[in-house]
Amino acid sequence: MRRVLLALAALWLSAGAASAQHYQLTDLTGAFTAAYDRTEGMALALRIKAFKTDVAERFPEFYGRQRYPGMSQADYDARIGRAIEDFAAIRERFSSKASQFASLLDPAYASFVRAFPDMGDVGQIYLIHSLGEMDGGTRNFTGTNNVLIFGADVMGRAHPYADEEPFFHHELFHVYHARTFGGCQQVWCALWSEGLAVYVAKSLNSDATPDQLLLTVPEDIPAAVDANLREAVCTVRERLDSSAPGDTGALFSSQRLNERLPPRFGYYVGYLVAREAGRRHTTQELARMDQASARPVIEASLARLARCA
Repeated sequence: MRRVLLALAALWLSAGAASAQHYQLTDLTGAFTAAYDRTEGMALALRIKAFKTDVAERFPEFYGRQRYPGMSQADYDARIGRAIEDFAAIRERFSSKASQFASLLDPAYASFVRAFPDMGDVGQIYLIHSLGEMDGGTRNFTGTNNVLIFGADVMGRAHPYADEEPFFHHELFHVYHARTFGGCQQVWCALWSEGLAVYVAKSLNSDATPDQLLLTVPEDIPAAVDANLREAVCTVRERLDSSAPGDTGALFSSQRLNERLPPRFGYYVGYLVAREAGRRHTTQELARMDQASARPVIEASLARLARCA
């Protein structure tokens, strides 16, 4: 019996080690906190300078102002300053999310791999203070590989729940999906990528709440879309080939088109599209569709969701 228990323990440990080996984590949250503490009481300009040397230089691809060509240096410094001044209010939640990060991500990776066994290596993951930019997402700095980034600041502020598995599944799916689907700047690509990520997160976590599926920021998106379903669906259909900032901003960011359709409503319409497609395809089949295969599926799903003029 003792040998059996030892063998099972070894198997469990090896499984945990295997999941951890599928990504390389760079955690800069401690560097932010240390710079904040070291400069407490100093003039804000000195604290901003310390952030640049102690934190930003360790991830210049993300923190470099070259990512924001329309932003002046003074405006970018002010953004850093606001993050420093606001940190005390979120510090406890920031530190909690950071300290639990790996212990939450590892089981989420393991359960994701059970659904998508060919997931393989995630690659580099950064855990940072994102200066308010993101709770999680991929960024492409080299033109070749996406880097998965998590912002403990936004996670701490916008994730009041303890179970992060649906959120991690959403972001892991983006890494997986990008290998087959690629990307484009048009609405239909974002609709499919984001909607399918929500659909997969819900499929792998049947009890996930709208909060955990990121569908209640900045307001209750499902309630608003369900009450105005035809308008929401037809508004998306009209813009499928658009890459205009006003359209992508209203569907997937903080802008809004009118008082009935909330910001980011494209995430939920995309989820409805993926759910409709899921009546005819398995989740794995949907995830492996390339752009040529996905486009007619999207159009057919939208047509079944609402009749548009």
